[in-house]
Parts: sequence; C-alpha cells; structure tokens
Amino acid sequence: MRLPTLEAIEATHATVLGANVLPESLLIQTDTRAIERGATFLALRGERFDGHAYVEEAFARGAVCAIVDDAAAVPPGRAALVVRDTLQAYLDLGGLARASVRGTVIAVTGSTGKTTTKQFILALLRGAGIPVTATPENENNEVGVAKFLCGLDDGEERVAIVEMGARKYRDLDVLVSAARPDVGVLTNIGEAHLEIMGSRERIAETKWAVPSGSRRAVLNLDDAASRERASTLPTPPIWYGIDDERPPHGQRGVVIEPDAAWTIAEDGTTETHRIEIGFPGDHNRRNLAGAFAAALLCGAQANALAEAVRGVSLPHGRYEIVELPDDVRLVFDAYNASLSGTLATLATFGREEAERRIAVLGSMAELGDDAPAMHEKIGEIAATRADIVLAGGTFAADTARGVQAKGGSVVRYASNDEAIAWLGANVRRGDAILLKGSRKYKMEQIAEALGAEVFA
Repeated sequence: MRLPTLEAIEATHATVLGANVLPESLLIQTDTRAIERGATFLALRGERFDGHAYVEEAFARGAVCAIVDDAAAVPPGRAALVVRDTLQAYLDLGGLARASVRGTVIAVTGSTGKTTTKQFILALLRGAGIPVTATPENENNEVGVAKFLCGLDDGEERVAIVEMGARKYRDLDVLVSAARPDVGVLTNIGEAHLEIMGSRERIAETKWAVPSGSRRAVLNLDDAASRERASTLPTPPIWYGIDDERPPHGQRGVVIEPDAAWTIAEDGTTETHRIEIGFPGDHNRRNLAGAFAAALLCGAQANALAEAVRGVSLPHGRYEIVELPDDVRLVFDAYNASLSGTLATLATFGREEAERRIAVLGSMAELGDDAPAMHEKIGEIAATRADIVLAGGTFAADTARGVQAKGGSVVRYASNDEAIAWLGANVRRGDAILLKGSRKYKMEQIAEALGAEVFA
C-alpha cells in the first residue's frame, strides 16, 4: 500500500531531504531490480550487501524518494527520509501499514511447527470461504514481516497471517509491535536456537511475546511453558490438543482425533465434527488443532472448517513422501531439525509399513552445550523406530552411540556422497527411507541422488 508521507515521517522520526520534491505518499520497495516508477527505495543493510550503494541506481530506475540512514548516499536534489536505522524504519512503516488493515491479523510462532500451522490456517480459512493472505515461506524475520505488512492493501479486509521466527533473545518484540496481532498462536517452546538464546527460559521469554502481545492467544495443551504462563494473560486463551487432552475447566479448546474435531466451550459443552485427514503424524494433527482454533477466532464456523480439513496438506519438506521404483518409499523431512521435531518425525516414521525402515539422520544445529546428549537421545529413539540408522553430521558419533546403546544397527557416514553410496548398494525392494537433518547438511542432495524431486 501507499503510505501517507507525513505519517511515515512521524512514524520513523525521519529528517527530510529535498522537501520540495517529496511525494505525497510512499510505495516502499527494497529491490532496485524490480522497483516501480514512482516508488520509494528503502536501503537495507545486510552481512553481504548494503542497499545504500544502490540508491543512485534506484532513482535512475524511476524511484522518486529514498529512505536511508546515510544522507551521503542521496544524490543532490533528490527527496529522501534520513532515519537512524533503515531496518527499524521498515518495521515502523510496516506498523503504519498495519494500522489501516481491517481484517484479523494472526501471528504464529514456536520452536517447531510454525510454518506448518501457518499453512494449515491458510488452507482451512480458504476452504471455509474466508479471504486470507499469509507471509511467504521463510519470510518470517524483520525484513519479511515488514515487507508483508507494507504489501497489504489500504483497508485490507482479508485475514492476514504473519509467521514470526526468532534466532536471538527478544527478537519477536519488534515484530509483535509492528503487526499488533489480534490472534497469537504459540505452537511450543522447545530447544531451537538454544545455543544462541542461551537458555530455555530465554527462549520462552522470546516466544511469549506473541501470545502476550495479542488480543487472544491460542496455546498448545502439550506445551509446559504455555501452561505455566497462561495465567498471566489478560484474557484466557483458546487451547488446542489431540486425543484425550482437554482444556482447563471453564476455558475453550479444540481437540483433534484421527477422524473427528471437538470444539469445547467455556461452559464445557462440546460439539463433534467428522473430519478426513490426509497427512500422517500426531504432531501434525496437533498443528491442525492449533490452526482450527485460530480459524475459529477469525469467525469461521466449525462445520465449515471440518469440511475444509480434507483439503489440508503439509508444506514441502515436511514429511514429504516420494514413491521410488521397486516399492521404495522416501520420506523427506529436512526443512529443519530440532530435538522435539526429530522425535516427532521418528515416531511417525516408526509406523510406516515397510520391509525395512532406514533412517538417515544428519545432525541438528544451534543446540549449545546439550547438543551431544540430545543427539544421543535421538539415536536411542531412532533405534526403536528404524531397522538401520545412518548417522551423519557434526554429532554423528553421539547419534551412533545412542543407537548402539539400544542395540540398534548403525552406519556412520562422513559426507552425503558416502550416504548415497551406501543407500545405492544396500536399499532393496519395499524399504522406507527417512531423510532428516538440519538444512545445513543439504539432505536434498541425497534425495535427488535417489531420484526424488523435493523442495528443500
């Protein structure tokens, strides 16, 4: 959307250059390669680039204004807003854009499952006939959230789903401040980025910004930190879970069984709706429950959502099943890897019907001092869910130790090429192969060598 210039100046506390040629409104863009004539170029800085080097090019391509934190980058006679920090200014402008949105804004965060939950909400609302839009995959940081908010239409009436990711302590504060969510979904508080955050408590403080900064929270019954902190919310949350889980007395909830969705009202009355789920995994049913609860808070009817479940599918890279020749089934679940996420994936893989189950496990990342113990735990569980475990990555020895402790069969591999060679020589008809690991280990290379097209 175009933002009123005077309001943008106030929101960003900017100093104005070239006031006589300043446009009345600003269309914020950050890529000179695709900049529109009449747009305002915002110069971001990154580890490997500096948008200030492209300000002159932006004007040459049709920009009429720039937003910079270095006035020297602006050619003489050109209009510009000089701010203290362009990334913060981008978020401030996103917040300004958010003020004109009329539809419900949903924020989704968590250590695992946030992208899946976001996609589930999107699919459920579309299936229920409610207009909706969402942040693109991977665009869940400051730049992605600001870009999404600034890209909404003035008076936007669609539900807007904003995925929020965090890598550092209190990262989400600025995202919540910009998006001002009506509904805040917290999938769980786990160990992702523990090495960077420093402690589970600091992770919890960071993630809690979403439910505490939203008008209504959607919380996971299986998440201990959410149960502990829920009483601090000004309004009771709507809880979600699976099977026999139930919300605290007097609070709303959604519970998903394999073939039914239960909605539970504050007075304890329940409604049951038959559903058809087309994807595997208890953890994904849990994500579906969270999405169902969030969709209810957007005004969707439970019966319409139940009908929409049949059209819900997993995002690419999350338990993506590819049928290979000779009845070999490949399961690609390597979008990312954490302890809780890997354990959930192994639990689902352990139920795959196959002649043999082979788990190829790259290591997890950013887990701090507890990483060896966590990988050993993964190995122990993998030994009970797979007939053969291939252990790779930085913590391959720890994973292998865990497998061996449970009497499992393990093969260590030093590179993806070694794993590919072993699989090529040993996979046989009827096998199921799981590829799971942090994105840094490029597990898609193994999938592609086996003949599978996957989206990493």
